[in-house]
Amino acid sequence: MSVTEPAVAQPWPLAASGHGLRVRRQVGGWLLPAVDIAVLVVLIPVVGVHWLFGAGFALAALVVLAAQGQHRLRICLRVSDQLPQLAVAAGAPLVLLLPWHSGDALLLMGVSGLAGLLVARGGLYSVLRGGYRRGLLNEPTLIVGSDALAGEVAELAADHPEFGLRPRLLTQPSGLAEILAAQRITRVIVCSDDSYLVALVRVCRPLLADVCVVPRLHELGMALPRASMDEIWGVPLIPLRRFGHSRAGALVKRASDVVLSGLMLLVSGPLLLVLAALVALSGGGRTFFRQLRVTRTGRTSEVVKLRTVNGDLGQHWSVTADQCTALGRWLRGTHLDELPQLVNVLRGDMSLVGPRPERPYYAVRFGREIPRYADRHRMRGGMTGWAQVQGLHGDTSIPDRARFDNQYIEYWSPWWDAVIVARTAAIVLRAAGTRRQRPRRCEK
Repeated sequence: MSVTEPAVAQPWPLAASGHGLRVRRQVGGWLLPAVDIAVLVVLIPVVGVHWLFGAGFALAALVVLAAQGQHRLRICLRVSDQLPQLAVAAGAPLVLLLPWHSGDALLLMGVSGLAGLLVARGGLYSVLRGGYRRGLLNEPTLIVGSDALAGEVAELAADHPEFGLRPRLLTQPSGLAEILAAQRITRVIVCSDDSYLVALVRVCRPLLADVCVVPRLHELGMALPRASMDEIWGVPLIPLRRFGHSRAGALVKRASDVVLSGLMLLVSGPLLLVLAALVALSGGGRTFFRQLRVTRTGRTSEVVKLRTVNGDLGQHWSVTADQCTALGRWLRGTHLDELPQLVNVLRGDMSLVGPRPERPYYAVRFGREIPRYADRHRMRGGMTGWAQVQGLHGDTSIPDRARFDNQYIEYWSPWWDAVIVARTAAIVLRAAGTRRQRPRRCEK
């Protein structure tokens, strides 16, 4: 079977003659966590472990599986590739629970849990492959690319129905997001390394579509676990991360912002009051400095800082140390002038960690002049960020900042936020302990 190469993808029919309604395979993705839950819950009375420890074991195992990305329904359904990750998911809860439960029943729960997950997933995969071959659960799939590799991947997907894909080629992906939304596509395979595709794919990330990319040198082995990859008949695929771009990820980040900013306000409140009083007593104008910043695509918020300069310096990109007050130079050097932004974080205007928000004029200008700069606005702006802990603040390279900010957004995790907050705290404490701040140009 061969696949023609249209300039744009054509809509898929909702049904195919002789096969009935073709169910989107995305629905099948819910079966994987459901099967894992059923297996782990059934094992509790079978093994004989106390229900409380059994429930703790099952919950911990499910969390580990989700963190590993093992609840994503792969194209290539081969349970042997997932054996190491399933073993980790079954073994990790033992480390947490053994100090409180030394009986053999818990150890048996771990061994039985691994065996149950393997058998259940193997059975589910067999059923799904059978459905794919009969055309019952085929998934509309876009193959993005205009070179020979894209055509080859499309042919392989069509020639092997056990993958459950109905491929169409998209050689002109300028309207990729619109096509995904209009045709309710749930699978995208990117076979091109054209740099302009980066922005197009980023726009699609909030949509419910599983996106994989074919590595540029796909015939060379990569230092990635097989369970983190996918494949179509020998062609490796690398799935793009979804958690950081999903509603669940956004909820986790917002919850951590509320908790951490509230605690930090409680701890730093007395210091903030003292600093605000010192700024007010130093004269020269208001205590707080407010400035409109672009905190996300299409959103601006008034960001609050302690005043560090006398008068209004307009829309200048930066101010010199000589233009700051004596107290202002110290506040800027220690970054303590940004403590009031904890209120912005608590209100939801900003995040604790994220790309530093910029003034609207410069955000528009940099978006036109610097590749990928506008992409950083797809996440809420932050008090601190991955670029800032690299020393990229003030009068430093904007392209470098955009690169680090976009890297952070792509690989965001709660752990990475914790690392950045810890590194930021170390920078502040180190600067506060320095008696004399070296004069430097400061971003306004």
